[in-house]
Amino acid sequence: MTVEPRTTNYEPQTTNSPAVGPERLQGQGLDPHQYESGDRAIHTLLTDATVGPQTDLVITYRDDAYEVWAKRGMIRFERTYAEDGSGYEYRIIEQIGDNPVANQDRRALATIDEELAASKASGFPGIEANTAYIEPEHNTYPFAYERIAQLFDSPNAPDLVVNPKAYAFGRKPGQHGALDVVHARSPLVFSGPGIKQGALIDAPSRQIDIAPTIAHLSGFPLIDGKDVTGRTSSERGVAPDVYLKRQDGHVLDEIIDPGSDARPERVYILLLDGQSNTELKFRLANDPDAIPNLRRLIRNGSMFDYGSLTNFPSITWPSHNAIGTGAWGGHHDIVNPTYYLREKREVVTPQGQQFNTAKFLGDGVETLYEAFHRVFGPWQGQHGAFTASIHEPCTRGADHATLERLVIGDRDRLKELTARHAGDTSPKWLEDDQKGAQGESIVDGRGVAQAIVLYTDEGHPPPKFMFHEFTLTDGVGHDYGPHSDGQRVSLDETDIRVGHILAALEAAGLYDDTLFIITTDHGMAPVDASLKANQVRAVTDAGMKAIIPDPLVYLIDMAVEITRHEDGRTAMIEVLANDADESGERPPLEGAEITLSTHNAKVLARAKTDNGGTCGLPLPLDVAATEMFITVHHDDYNPRHLRLDGTSVREDIRALLYGTR
Repeated sequence: MTVEPRTTNYEPQTTNSPAVGPERLQGQGLDPHQYESGDRAIHTLLTDATVGPQTDLVITYRDDAYEVWAKRGMIRFERTYAEDGSGYEYRIIEQIGDNPVANQDRRALATIDEELAASKASGFPGIEANTAYIEPEHNTYPFAYERIAQLFDSPNAPDLVVNPKAYAFGRKPGQHGALDVVHARSPLVFSGPGIKQGALIDAPSRQIDIAPTIAHLSGFPLIDGKDVTGRTSSERGVAPDVYLKRQDGHVLDEIIDPGSDARPERVYILLLDGQSNTELKFRLANDPDAIPNLRRLIRNGSMFDYGSLTNFPSITWPSHNAIGTGAWGGHHDIVNPTYYLREKREVVTPQGQQFNTAKFLGDGVETLYEAFHRVFGPWQGQHGAFTASIHEPCTRGADHATLERLVIGDRDRLKELTARHAGDTSPKWLEDDQKGAQGESIVDGRGVAQAIVLYTDEGHPPPKFMFHEFTLTDGVGHDYGPHSDGQRVSLDETDIRVGHILAALEAAGLYDDTLFIITTDHGMAPVDASLKANQVRAVTDAGMKAIIPDPLVYLIDMAVEITRHEDGRTAMIEVLANDADESGERPPLEGAEITLSTHNAKVLARAKTDNGGTCGLPLPLDVAATEMFITVHHDDYNPRHLRLDGTSVREDIRALLYGTR
């Protein structure tokens, strides 16, 4: 029987330990001032005529619990410290209908045939792998409780996150980003010194486990750092037990050869962006002459049969940085390619910006570049750890970092090598008028040139740690689909480039003592592009005020406080922006329109807030307090409807969705 990671218990628990909410609660999730708008948004997303059938889950945090809403049922669950001190446990405290994330089978949908069978069971033809559309009932959500809860640990997290059905996300034939196993499963291979050879591993793994495994194999010392609970070893009352400043993952002991004392001299992560694990396994099993260079590394190492589960959302910038830090996105703070900074009232888009994005990574984590420098010393001439990032979105601390505009190496030689290997680009991209794929292929060719120069330039040591992204497999997976002829051409082309790098390392005498990791930042699911699905748009289409960098929703709400004076004749209304600014205070809202009315909408009084966000209202003595209601309207914020005691007036979402009270 396979033992699940000791850092987390994934089954609902009965422990009486107190709930542990978000680490840095600064507006993420729903607070009492947002219950009205939050419930309205959840209901809209699940029942809108267009978006409702495309939406799988709507997820939030409130009242010390994480909520997962779906048409088929809902749960609220709490996170608690494990009683043995080894991480978190999770317990369900409310359930209506089906638990929408009950199936967390990490082994499910592990082959193309299984994807086709699930598509057929979902009511689709189930004939063509590139259109294997899978409904939620036939999908799974590995490590769902942990992957949901971690997101809300960051102040940058949203109020709501929308999880689309696997096939209903965007307008391209392939997509990723969701919680389910098809979107989130990455291939994972370790190959090199100290690794079992030719092993197919059936063990749970997550992309946050890669960094601590690298650290362990590279001989890092254990330190008094934070584990997944955000507590240092000393705070947990144990000896140093992690390798990184913040280590959410654990060492993948299953790949380590117990009969070998070999230790790698250097580490090379080959990240084939967006490469489907099922597609890679299909090529290995059915096309014995294909991808010889990747096949060689896999044959000389250990491959996880059921892949490795990535960050949630399972999308580029958060997932790359989860691999490079060993910490979930909710802890390294890049929570999405685009997200909203409440305190700055600013939308930032690291993926849109692409260059100079290391500044977005949170201070609470340590990248592998920084860790290699800490352990082996900063790079100085021929001494210390020289580290490199090639086209990789995780960059902080790297000595060579393409996306930070830190390029080391002779420019003329880089140009010469790029030109030498220009023929690696398949003619298919231009024949198909796929200019995006053509451009990505050229970028990958430049990356190979950088790698060869970095490993052969005598002006510095060979990179002690290299993190290298190949972009073509992702772009083609989007444009052609994850199981298309185009995707197979892109993998063949990428394999040729990997071969150039392996040859250069062999020629330099560096191959045998290098640890290679083959992986991706996420999976890739077939998508019904005709839907042009964009679930979050339903929130603003319904007239709600929100920032919606899909799949995240940040509601723009007002905090309203009602003070009823002792004589019962008057009340003071204070209206503030619900999100604090950089000073930590909620700014007052001038010009908010306040209406006092009865239950049958008879208007009793009106007022507007002044520049301090306050106004007064007369309270008629002949109307009971329980019969008076206050409406607050501001053009830039979601409206509020309150009783005189300050509680929100809102429809019962449980009754609306499930007919229960």
